[in-house]
Amino acid sequence: MPTDVEYMRRALELAHRAAGQGEVPVGALVVIGDEAVGEGWNRPIASRDPTAHAEIVALRAAAAAQNNYRLTASTLYVTLEPCAMCVGALLQARTARVVFGAWDPKAGACGSLFDLPRDRRLAHRMDVFGGVCSEESSALLRRFFESRRRSGTAGD
Repeated sequence: MPTDVEYMRRALELAHRAAGQGEVPVGALVVIGDEAVGEGWNRPIASRDPTAHAEIVALRAAAAAQNNYRLTASTLYVTLEPCAMCVGALLQARTARVVFGAWDPKAGACGSLFDLPRDRRLAHRMDVFGGVCSEESSALLRRFFESRRRSGTAGD
């Protein structure tokens, strides 16, 4: 059975795909048991859809593959700490676990800025594990944004 690190390496491959398309390099993978049932990478620019974060794309693919909007036994692997929108979608899907790479102090909703998965006021909670392959995830994001600043497209 693959480990969290092995699944995160696949999420990093997906993040590289996003970067190659000019998107913020975030990749995500939904796993049930030991099978990847959905994957995605950031696509808001290409799809002209502000909700097309890697997590949402992966959840949509997994729900379609499972023919069910509830993904109760699933783990989401993502290279960047999910934002509030993505955590909301993960909670609605009843995701069991979230494993992420880099912490996001500006928008993270799994312990950095907010801690929605463990908020007792909500109907569902998830186990969260942050910092898996954090150096690789952080370095990929840092290189991407440095490149954008050098090219003058940092605000896009």
